[in-house]
Amino acid sequence: MSTSEINIKIQHQKNQLLQHSLYGKIKTIDDLNCFLEFHVYAVWDFMSLLKALQNRLTCTTTPWFATSNTELRHLMNEIVLAEESDLAYDGKRLSHFEMYIDAMKETGADTETIFQFLNDVKKTQNISVSIKTSQLHSKIKSFLDFTFRTIEEGKAHKIAAAFTFGREDLIPNMFTEILKNFQSNFPETNLEKLIYYFERHIELDADEHGPMAMQMITELCGNDFQKWKDVEEVSIQALDRRIELWNAIEEVLEKKMELV
Repeated sequence: MSTSEINIKIQHQKNQLLQHSLYGKIKTIDDLNCFLEFHVYAVWDFMSLLKALQNRLTCTTTPWFATSNTELRHLMNEIVLAEESDLAYDGKRLSHFEMYIDAMKETGADTETIFQFLNDVKKTQNISVSIKTSQLHSKIKSFLDFTFRTIEEGKAHKIAAAFTFGREDLIPNMFTEILKNFQSNFPETNLEKLIYYFERHIELDADEHGPMAMQMITELCGNDFQKWKDVEEVSIQALDRRIELWNAIEEVLEKKMELV
């Protein structure tokens, strides 16, 4: 099997996301903020997928020992460098999560809820407990639960599948669709940081991180048929969770419209 074959297997889910009716429902700044307040959890847990891979594919403990696959080591460190310390809109070095939070503040979106959740994670030191006991929307809980169950299982090729086909490979096209609506629907709103964030993702993921992540999958699976099947299954599950998250945002927006 190959990454090209995986892409064929998951094309139905990718089409559902790329053609989702949610994008057309983001018509006001309040709609946009609702989207951001849901999506920020996907931005945050992506960083955990990233670090889980770095922990498994490079040496992040002392004493240091060289990992066996030098190509995987290189790919992982290159991706981490940009995701964790990229150039932000104002020239500062920030993680993509921090860039997203800055963009949310610029649009007036709520950032208190995500930080309340993160503070609880720090207190409990148990992500599963924090997800279960939180007041988050059930679809956000489901989304996070899948991510951290995949991480907890500890199999690098499965984590890479969620990271690559569930996120990195999808982001350029998906964010392009969102950007089209942003630019036409909010001409008088300052969205410079948000647009910069999306465009930076499009640039990085299409030109660099996407191909790197595909190569990482190939290196991890090699000629192991079972690993390729695992990648297929995890990728479909990850995309299904994203579709559910998009459905949930759309449902919230539709309920708001009914109340107007």
